[in-house]
Amino acid sequence: MLDKTGMQDTFPYTYEDLAMLNSIAKILSKPLPLKELLEMILGELSRKAGMQRGMISILDRETGVAMLDVAYGIDVAGLDIRFNPGEGVTGKVAHTCKAIAIPNLGTEQLFLDRTGARRNLDRSELAFLCVPIIYEGKAVGVLSADKVAKQIFTIDYELQLLSEVAALIAKSVHMRRLEDENIRLKDMLNRAKHPYPEIKGNSKIMREVFSLISQVSDSNATVLVNGETGTGKELVARAIHFGSPRKEMPFIEVNCAAMPDTLIESELFGHERGSFTGAHIKRKGKFEEAHGGTIFLDEVGELSQMAQVKLLRVLQEKQIQPIGASRPLKVNVRVIAATNRNLDEEVAVGTFRTDLFYRLNVFPIFMPPLRERGSDIILLADYFVEKYSAELGRKINRISTPAIDLLLAYHWPGNVRELENCIERAVLITKGDTIESTQLPPSLQMKTSDASKKSQGTLTSLVDAYERSIITDALKDAKGNQSRAAKMLGSTKRIIQYKTQKYAIDTERFKSKKS
Repeated sequence: MLDKTGMQDTFPYTYEDLAMLNSIAKILSKPLPLKELLEMILGELSRKAGMQRGMISILDRETGVAMLDVAYGIDVAGLDIRFNPGEGVTGKVAHTCKAIAIPNLGTEQLFLDRTGARRNLDRSELAFLCVPIIYEGKAVGVLSADKVAKQIFTIDYELQLLSEVAALIAKSVHMRRLEDENIRLKDMLNRAKHPYPEIKGNSKIMREVFSLISQVSDSNATVLVNGETGTGKELVARAIHFGSPRKEMPFIEVNCAAMPDTLIESELFGHERGSFTGAHIKRKGKFEEAHGGTIFLDEVGELSQMAQVKLLRVLQEKQIQPIGASRPLKVNVRVIAATNRNLDEEVAVGTFRTDLFYRLNVFPIFMPPLRERGSDIILLADYFVEKYSAELGRKINRISTPAIDLLLAYHWPGNVRELENCIERAVLITKGDTIESTQLPPSLQMKTSDASKKSQGTLTSLVDAYERSIITDALKDAKGNQSRAAKMLGSTKRIIQYKTQKYAIDTERFKSKKS
């Protein structure tokens, strides 16, 4: 019986080889970084199966390029070894998903030896074995090794044994590929232009928010920021203020939900000394403190009907009258309000004044919930890991792929604030340098295995969507010049050309008429 690589399906393995396969399975169960596990497995192949030099290459899921990731017995420090589809033995195995054995390396023209490891050896004494690594029916990598030709039992036997090892490590190589994609995506996102560093995000919906902020910042228009609790409405208000001509003037925050009706007038407009019992000194109100700058009215939907009337009068007349004062005081204040309520519905049922709503809703901005922001979840999680690692004196280097899967699958009812708390907790309890899925709160781990598989597909679509967005931005900056865009992204023109075709990006629309 033959398998899909054309080799016999089963062989009577020797006791030593069965012991080696069992040893590899035990290595894979260890709680170590994936790259370290794969290096250990290549070492095991060398010690127990006579494989002198070994390599594991992972495949770029878009281009099919095989990139050397882990090596044993070969010095690859500082080298970037890649094989295009069909190029060399490794590229051909990656492209065809069929194993290749070369009994005599000395006569094989297809073998490229890009690492230079066999440059000073008698290649005629070596055999080279190369097999695809298949996960869920798709090639995710290539496993290759060379062996002294005289020690070869039979070529078919050696290929079958190496294929068994490839099957054992397939899931780990798949996860390693996801890790690599996450690292490259993060690097691209970090290099992408970001106009408001306090607001972390590169998703399409957040870029629309950034566009609205830039449009309204230079004006004096009143802004109403809508969004669920924990989405970062205060950050939007700060971005507008500090991006405006008023940036050198005060930015005063007021939590409307925390002010009782009896104090609202005094808090917002101030009072004169002796104007009521307990008023022993004159006090400025929040509007007077914000004179020349911006006042941010957070949770404005929580104001009572009486407070709404007083606020409306200030917006209409642009002046305040402190309690006990004989005449009003003119104020030059820009108003930014925020709410997590649906004020349209509040107006419809009569709990929020229609005239005040229209005064506030001159320029609305909607802050999206975290569950709609795609790979911003990864970007924010990495940012919080870095932040709390520094604050708590921990050395956390990364978030594991299974943990990322959980983060992406969760619906985040508490939005960015909940994610921040989640990561802070994980940094506190993590013993090593990696946040694992078991260190996330129990609420994130209530998933079925089907949901876990689905999240991996979600990650793929997210990588596609944001890669397209970043390439489009680079092409805009480069005025359609693909070579310049490739240089900006640390890529090559050929890859940019491939991806513009894949994502149907029209480069002509970015070119100036003169060019």
